[in-house]
Parts: sequence; C-alpha cells; structure tokens
Amino acid sequence: MPTRYRYYTATTLDGFLADDSDSLDWLFAHDVDEQGFLNIGEFMAGVGALVMGATTYEWVTGHLAGTGAPWPYDGTPTFVFTHRDQTPIAETVEIVTGAPAEWRAELEEAAAGRDVWVVGGGGLAADFAAADMLDEILVSIAPVTLGAGRPLFGGPFELQLLEFGRNRDFLCARYAVIGPLDVIGKSATG
Repeated sequence: MPTRYRYYTATTLDGFLADDSDSLDWLFAHDVDEQGFLNIGEFMAGVGALVMGATTYEWVTGHLAGTGAPWPYDGTPTFVFTHRDQTPIAETVEIVTGAPAEWRAELEEAAAGRDVWVVGGGGLAADFAAADMLDEILVSIAPVTLGAGRPLFGGPFELQLLEFGRNRDFLCARYAVIGPLDVIGKSATG
C-alpha cells in the first residue's frame, strides 16, 4: 500500500483552526471521547511521519516551553516546512524548506510504509494537495464560530465525503481529496 498523506485536524464551524492570536482555547473547551469516532489514538497508530508549518511548530513548542514536557511526537520523524529560522526541539525534528514535492522521497522513506500526517496549518495542507500529496482530510468540527482566524484550508479543492459521525461535542468527517476545482467550480480532474 502506498504512503497516504492525511490532514487530521479540528476546526470551528466557520472554518478556522485558530483565532487571530493563534489560540486554540475554543478547541479545549469542548468535550471529546478519546476512544470515540476518528480519535487521535487510532489515527496515530497508522502514522509514520509528520509534517507541519512554522506557525504550528511554534505553537507546539511555545506550549511546551518551561513545562519540562517532552516533544509529544518523540520517535516519529517530523518535518517542519518553513522559511523562518527554527531550531529543532528533538532529534526527530527536521527543519526543511521548499515545496512538498521536493521532499516526497524523504517523507515516504521516513514514514516507512505508514501514513504521513499533515498536522497543519491549512496553507501547508493546501500546498500538499496542490502537489497531489494529500489523500484525505479528517476533520472534527467544534460547535463554535470565531468569525476570523487561521483558515482550515487554503484553496479550492473538490472533496468526497467517505464517512462521518459524532464524537461527543464534535461532528467528525473523513473526506477523500479529489483534486483542484477549476474556475467554474467543477473538479479539474473529472
């Protein structure tokens, strides 16, 4: 089975990952069943490598700072796509520049036959989709709106709903990424 690229995330009902201050307080205010539909444990069991953008990396490292907590993805190769000056927080973190396609071979080698988790943000996920390197979007939708913030996904893409369900406060769905939309709103791939 070829390596799958999967964007697993949570969003507000109006399509934001974080507020204008990059806060996720809205997310942690809602109840989720750690064993429920589309739970992180089952998802992570299939993950061999992670990719994230600089803002996501900075959010994670910022929340670890001063806590003494280890890198939460220790043992899983992590590629941080950025043009910013970043310092790896763990031996498994690699800071990279360039387009996703330039790193495909390294990502798939690191994943060792398992999935690549596109952690975020929405712009990076769209970059992977534009490079034909995003197979699925798994999203948990919280019952809250922000009105502004970091968007869930950047760019027009056609998706196909594969499954959906409820995990306590969240509506969860898994979509296949079909391809980019053309200017009249039809899939450019079919």
